[in-house]
Amino acid sequence: MDRESKASKERKAEFKTPSGLPLNQVYTEADVATGLEDRLSLPGVYPFTRGVQSTMYRGRLWTMRQYAGFGSAKQTNERFRYLLDQGQTGLSTAFDLPTQIGYDADHPFSRGEVGKVGVSISSLLDMETLFEGIPLDRVSTSMTINAPASVLLAMYIAVGKKQGVDPQKLAGTIQNDILKEYVARGTYIYPPGPSMRLITDIFSYCAEHVPNFNTISISGYHMREAGSTAVQEIAFTLSNACAYVDAALKVGLLIDDFAPRLSFFFNAHNNFLEEIAKFRAARRMWARIMRESYGAKNPKSWQMRFHTQTGGSTLTAQQPDNNIVRVTVQALAAVLGGTQSLHTNSRDEALALPTETSARIALRTQQIIAFESGVADTVDPFAGSYAIEALTDQLEQEARAYMDEIARMGGAVRAIEEGFMQREIHQAAYETQLRIERGEEIVVGVNAFTIDHEVEPELLRVGHELEQTACAQLAELKKRRDAPRVNAALNRVTDAARSSDNLLEPMIEAVEHYATLGEVSDALRSVFGEYQGTR
Repeated sequence: MDRESKASKERKAEFKTPSGLPLNQVYTEADVATGLEDRLSLPGVYPFTRGVQSTMYRGRLWTMRQYAGFGSAKQTNERFRYLLDQGQTGLSTAFDLPTQIGYDADHPFSRGEVGKVGVSISSLLDMETLFEGIPLDRVSTSMTINAPASVLLAMYIAVGKKQGVDPQKLAGTIQNDILKEYVARGTYIYPPGPSMRLITDIFSYCAEHVPNFNTISISGYHMREAGSTAVQEIAFTLSNACAYVDAALKVGLLIDDFAPRLSFFFNAHNNFLEEIAKFRAARRMWARIMRESYGAKNPKSWQMRFHTQTGGSTLTAQQPDNNIVRVTVQALAAVLGGTQSLHTNSRDEALALPTETSARIALRTQQIIAFESGVADTVDPFAGSYAIEALTDQLEQEARAYMDEIARMGGAVRAIEEGFMQREIHQAAYETQLRIERGEEIVVGVNAFTIDHEVEPELLRVGHELEQTACAQLAELKKRRDAPRVNAALNRVTDAARSSDNLLEPMIEAVEHYATLGEVSDALRSVFGEYQGTR
């Protein structure tokens, strides 16, 4: 074999991104479609390919919002305060499984799950403890909650009032994205119709009373965790977003009254170049959809603001310290892709909830990127890269084809009801697993570069005694509260559910009288019923 043949031999027959996009050996100007200047523009200028702000991180760094929540409200409050002391700039709340599906700690379905994967919140009393000593007029709070998002928002507003904070000054985000629950997670309660009604009620109420709160965080993250590709993550997220916009318009809301408070939540996986391009493509697509398809006039309605979390499904139980490297690569992609907010996963999350030490390392990862790497000192430094621009265009083209197919089905809700998104994600996940098992896709420490004897790290464990304590506290609360006022308030929630009245006002009144999360959710269940899922 001559020298030229040796030099040209490549280590794989073909190179593709995880979405299946072919990767050239080298990119040139010929690989980038004409009209690049129009697709790029400048940062802070439509179509926002290069970022939603002209100065981006030179003006203000992204919010470092470490996701936290476990055990009791008191334990999580302590973790919150620790992270704030360590330099975290926003709170992000994880709730346990019973809370996510609208059950109190003392419900039979909650047994064995109280406080295990997030904080247990049954009443306003728990919410008061969760934010004790944390001024809600100075801290932005994100809450990863969907089916009972309206109830948790009502509790948050009530806590703010107790602190003397006007709702107009509250800032934060509720995830409130029920469609992806039907697709990828399963923590839904009500059927799609009533669930969408709850969401538009939140849009309407917050536009008037809580204007600085992001009323929804439309999530591609969980679909990516379920196995979707980057292309599917863009397409399914934006299709769901269009469904929320359509629902809001249908009930008479004006596009520029609610669209500026729409926000998004994306995943950051390991393929560095594809992930950077993904964020840029999604931002550009949303700007065009809002301006060209929906006729929004306010430039803030065109801007896609998003939070990013590094990829939990990419973490490995084997050699968990390797996860620090994975998370760093993913966080860099998110920053170079222009995120507004970021959570970096901890090294031990494939095994358990993160320890305090692991959470600190994850936060320090963000801080080192922000203050030592230099990548935050110039805006969109990869703009104009032939590879990045070609991948951005390809991702947009492939995602648009998916969105067009969903539109032909009648939109996201119909596509979900027919199981289309679910099937596509399942197929993508299956194909990824096959590549790993065949050794075509290397996962360091799992199917290559393994070691014989792993040392299990120190893990955080939530004890079973927490459940007994939570149930006892709940029983005591129910003895002390004014039962007739609670029942009357719950009846008003039910009456509002039967009518077209906005549900937030009676919900806030109910939780202020210490009606529990489960009781308010049951009041809605009595009218809306429960969704059984697709089969």
